Amino acid sequence: MKKASSRPCRQRPANPRELAWRALCHWGEKTGEFADTLIHRAGENLTVPDRALLQSIVLGTLRNLRLLDYWLNELRDERHTEKDVRWLLLSALCQLFILHYPAYAVVNETVKLATTRLRAVINGVLRESLRRREQWEAALPELPPAVRYSMPDWLAERWLARFGEQEGAALLALMQQPSQVFLRLNAINPPAPMPESWTPLADAPGWYLLPEGALPRELLTAGQVYIADPSTRHSVELLNPSRGEKILDACAAPGGKSVGILSATRGDCQLVATDSDDHRLPMLKQNLERATSTLERPDVRVQQCDWALGCPAEFVSSFDAVLADVPCSNSGVLRRRVDVRWRITPDELKKTRDLQLTIAQNSMRAVKPGGRLVYSTCSIEPEENHELVQLLLERHPGWQLVNERLVLPHRDHTDGAYAALLRAPRID
Repeated sequence: MKKASSRPCRQRPANPRELAWRALCHWGEKTGEFADTLIHRAGENLTVPDRALLQSIVLGTLRNLRLLDYWLNELRDERHTEKDVRWLLLSALCQLFILHYPAYAVVNETVKLATTRLRAVINGVLRESLRRREQWEAALPELPPAVRYSMPDWLAERWLARFGEQEGAALLALMQQPSQVFLRLNAINPPAPMPESWTPLADAPGWYLLPEGALPRELLTAGQVYIADPSTRHSVELLNPSRGEKILDACAAPGGKSVGILSATRGDCQLVATDSDDHRLPMLKQNLERATSTLERPDVRVQQCDWALGCPAEFVSSFDAVLADVPCSNSGVLRRRVDVRWRITPDELKKTRDLQLTIAQNSMRAVKPGGRLVYSTCSIEPEENHELVQLLLERHPGWQLVNERLVLPHRDHTDGAYAALLRAPRID
């Protein structure tokens, strides 16, 4: 007799809870696709509220995966639970205990998604979880930090050792919170008047915090604003682009920092924006065209270039300023890229560091004598940041560290990031 499948039934009309379950099942198969990609694909034909529900369930489940897994293991032995059923239960626990959706609706809709033979089991597990709500909530402070804050053991231990128990716990706790949405004005073509619902950032002129669910799509399309986290401003501020300069953004896609450079110079610069992935170039080009749409003849060039392979001959000693925003572990942006925490490992951190060093050294060759390079990441790990910059200086005598900034989420209330301004030696 053929065993009944627990996989989602494709004949049943799709709904956001079912689509969230399917996306989580796909993510659990470790295909390499990121959660954001799966959410985008699954939610293409949904209404705005349904798409928001889908996103909340998927990201909430992955953000709290270890805690949800811990709770589920108290209810049902993992060895006796099919993978797809497990994801269904995890998504339901997320809705009940993380998102705090109405219990009746969550239990009812989850049971409907299960095959007939499993509905009684699903119903029983979820109702038992509700009976344990107070017990689980009371026990939260006693759980190991990696479980409570849903982090890999090595990363939780690293942050607690580095920052201390209290501050490390604050960082871990903040990484569990959904990120806020900010935007930066394009000084070339700023919107007027400014919506009253936008909250200006006191320490970052031209930056605003948006109210939830209020993306200004028309202004984005017109290139008048750009959605970005304020942590990204530090690399552009250290670069301090000036009018008339020739500037390179070496790892530019999708273009946020390139747009920031153009905005800072009011478009009066020669900007070359490159990226190693030619599939990302169309989005990069579109964003730069939007940002400069009011300029008569913007001097902007976009091209494919893999800086891991070397510095193109045409670029050697050609630029007044170079920004190398290198690939990194993304440890500073776990609030936005919630599934990254389950991908990075100490070994991957080392491999990424080797790549960063290669890209940085090749980018240094593009700087004119006396020019400047900003090395930046969205990581908060020392070996990707200050320690790597020190290694660069050791290997390249004459270069100087002028300034550096480390932005920490729990201290600065933004994403985490690092930027260092280096000055090339002059030729007398």
